[in-house]
Amino acid sequence: MSLLSYTLLALSLAGARAATVSGSADVNATAGASGSSVDMVSAAWYTGWHSDNFTLANVSWDKYTHMTYSFAITTPDVKQVSLDGSDPDLLPQFVEQAQKNGVKALVSVGGWTGSLYYSSNVGSADNRTAFVKTITDFATQYKLDGIDFDWEYPGTQGIGCNAISPDDTTNFLSFLQELRQDPVGKNLFLTAATSITPWKGPDGTSLSDVSGFAKVLDYIAIMNYDINGAWSTAVGANAPLNDTCAPAANQAGSAVSAVAAWTVAGMPSHQIVLGVPSYGHSFHVDVEDAFHCDDNGDDNGVLASFPPFDKAQQPSGDAWDDGAGTDICGNQVAAGGNFDFWGLIDGGFLNANGTVADGVFYRYDECSQTPYVYNEDSQVMVAFDDATSFAAKGDFVKTSNLRGFAMWEAGGDSNDILLDSIRQAAGFETEDDGEDC
Repeated sequence: MSLLSYTLLALSLAGARAATVSGSADVNATAGASGSSVDMVSAAWYTGWHSDNFTLANVSWDKYTHMTYSFAITTPDVKQVSLDGSDPDLLPQFVEQAQKNGVKALVSVGGWTGSLYYSSNVGSADNRTAFVKTITDFATQYKLDGIDFDWEYPGTQGIGCNAISPDDTTNFLSFLQELRQDPVGKNLFLTAATSITPWKGPDGTSLSDVSGFAKVLDYIAIMNYDINGAWSTAVGANAPLNDTCAPAANQAGSAVSAVAAWTVAGMPSHQIVLGVPSYGHSFHVDVEDAFHCDDNGDDNGVLASFPPFDKAQQPSGDAWDDGAGTDICGNQVAAGGNFDFWGLIDGGFLNANGTVADGVFYRYDECSQTPYVYNEDSQVMVAFDDATSFAAKGDFVKTSNLRGFAMWEAGGDSNDILLDSIRQAAGFETEDDGEDC
């Protein structure tokens, strides 16, 4: 099925719940099921551990509506979440700066390495009540506008040593419902970062009805990234917009299928924010595998689709990349191989304006609507997002009547190249908009 067909499917499913996009003073607004207007979301996550390189002063606050500080992590003590590793001393400054600029200040609880104790923290009635107090006390202490719940993942093992229960998703909903009944919790802006398919239910399959979550969350941010990486069988897009035109073996999920899955399950489109990445994944690809050969055996410098790669030679990424070592579960792991957008510029793959550098091979995959670059000398290929692919995602946000977008992470961009592209395509007003005098 084509991208257009899937987009039309998602729109038709959401049509009963949401109306068309209309304008507002500063950002677009989309009409909710009741006909009321809700502000569009231009959001990102801000990582405390990168604040020495990407300071609060580096944030283009006027281009955001929400900013989420990462991470507060779950602990064995249900009465405590921890900011260890995320510069807790910076959080009050973050909140002050965001709110001074009219941006909602949230903190994300969890993350890939911080979700170990979610299951136990919401696993009983007593624990849920205690965890509600933990969250509301935390929000009050730091004067937060909201909380983002990034449980990776309810009912499914994430990093490898999370506590887990078949009742995780049921308990999570019960916790959120209790949080909404709390005098503090009822006024918090609550979001959740989600997988590309609805969370698993007690039987181990994705929920067919998530309408209960729609009643207690302001929106979900579908993390449409890390779809392919070092764990894949071939080089694939980090964040495919669509993959139905790819070979069946390479269809791992996409923004189109994710939005369709969540809306079918009962999450209104105006409560869905598309998660987008400011980074890409690298692969070691031998030269003989990197290029597509025509019928005459000539490659003509055209990069191949889904080439094989050597898992034993995982390239290191940029200066922010995780090095090889031992993870939080005690497992040996290779280098992450991640290149932020600015890292691709620093690494010589891209020019300062985001275009491909001389001597680097580039291919824009029309199926996934994402680009690839390849350095023949180092034999490093990177699947990433650029201004063109972010514009495609922004257009998808607009035509699918989504609430907006959220970028992981704010500091991964370079000179707002990605941010400006997706904002413009999604319909947000730009600095140049306005009436002539």
